[in-house]
Amino acid sequence: MTRILIAGFKHETNTFSKKLTNREAYQARGLYFGEEVFQNLHQTRTEIGAFLDFSLEVGWEVRYPIYANATPSGPVTNDMFNIVRDNLLGCLTSNGPFDGVLLCLHGAMVCEHTDDGEGEILENLRTVLGPNIPIAATLDLHANCSDRMVKMADILIPYRTYPHIDQYETGITTATMLKRTLASEIKPVITLRRGNMLDGADHGRTSAPGPMTEVLAECNKLLLRPDVLTAGICAGFPWADTPHTGPSALIIGNGKHTEHIGLADKLIDTLWSTRHITTINTIGIEDALVRVSKTAPSNKPVVLADFGDNPGGGGYGDSTHLLQAMIEADLQNAAFATIYDPVAAEICRDNGLGAIVHLQLGAHSAPGFGKPLEVRGTVKAITNGQFRMEGPMTAGLKVNMGTTAVFSVGGIDIVVTSRRFQVYDQMHFRHARIDPLLKNIIAVKSAHHFRAAFEPIASEVIVVDSPGITSRNFKDLKYTKVRRPIFPLDLD
Repeated sequence: MTRILIAGFKHETNTFSKKLTNREAYQARGLYFGEEVFQNLHQTRTEIGAFLDFSLEVGWEVRYPIYANATPSGPVTNDMFNIVRDNLLGCLTSNGPFDGVLLCLHGAMVCEHTDDGEGEILENLRTVLGPNIPIAATLDLHANCSDRMVKMADILIPYRTYPHIDQYETGITTATMLKRTLASEIKPVITLRRGNMLDGADHGRTSAPGPMTEVLAECNKLLLRPDVLTAGICAGFPWADTPHTGPSALIIGNGKHTEHIGLADKLIDTLWSTRHITTINTIGIEDALVRVSKTAPSNKPVVLADFGDNPGGGGYGDSTHLLQAMIEADLQNAAFATIYDPVAAEICRDNGLGAIVHLQLGAHSAPGFGKPLEVRGTVKAITNGQFRMEGPMTAGLKVNMGTTAVFSVGGIDIVVTSRRFQVYDQMHFRHARIDPLLKNIIAVKSAHHFRAAFEPIASEVIVVDSPGITSRNFKDLKYTKVRRPIFPLDLD
């Protein structure tokens, strides 16, 4: 029987964040060992969910020693990296031999000891497995692909959607290619090329026509060639200061084909030619609230997205700039999710439902991103912060935001949490008995993923580029390791 190791080790590292990503950070979002992996991820719309379904269908014998996923933040600690590495290598040596490996990776992981977390873990696996056991991995669309990743893996396949609603399908595609490799039907060889850009392809947006959808159409044309198995684009994660940060093109050929270098370069040329095009228009807080005030009444809410403090890109999740402006504007029938403030959440819980509480809310993680708000309000709900995503993105996945409270200030219901999460599912509100459909205004800490669940119910979407470490003002950040010259820091 074919024996496959299945595992996940994900992190999108914002190297400008001061919040190190330790074991506690992984436990807050998803750290599972052995049977916990199956119990928590089977029948979810995730890559691991796809791997498990595929393995059951084809009759593979599988081992799943560990799955680790943390909300984006600063570098992964040595201790946490070693936990994952030791579990993977321990499984290989104690349960082997294995015929192949299926991994769920991000592609933009930076650790305390290396700028290339994925390359490091892949090399650790390759050292034990030897050169002939195929390693296949899924990647986030925002991966910063390194040469070492390509050298150590046989198959690397990124998502093709942003918001990432094709994680399950990407997992099935990856597992299918591994199966064909094991059957000697194909011999995958990866070609990687990258350009002189920090960010590209409209940051990968596929929810509207634009640079990413256009370059993916070029990738689809390449699939008509018999020598091309897959062609994908990673838009890159620009808030990581590494030598391999930025967009890349990945072509997997059936065997080695030198002409694939030229094909990948043409994809990069397309990204370069569209580098100034963006369909994601951001405006400042003041202008956003003016627009809200001029919006005609509707039976659908206006959605405000806090782009600059997006936990999904490593933001601290407790910046108060947008919330403060909403309170000062005396917005009514509004809801805001979420403010990361464990102390405030506990105070609300301890005082109980209906209590009138004075809080210093938010802005505790780092100086320079607002100040704690001196607010007086009412505790309207208290929850354990646990629910399952409804989708479209990662439907079925368990979430645990820790002690959570709904704190009402004026006309705004504020979801205060004990753990950091990007808000891209309506359940972030609904689990606390807030119905987004009944609100005039919904504010979310998210840059783009929110669109999958919230754009269909919105009368208007306004993306607010508030101060924060996920702002697109890249020249305000201090890059020291990226290759130079590079757009937009040097090149235009």
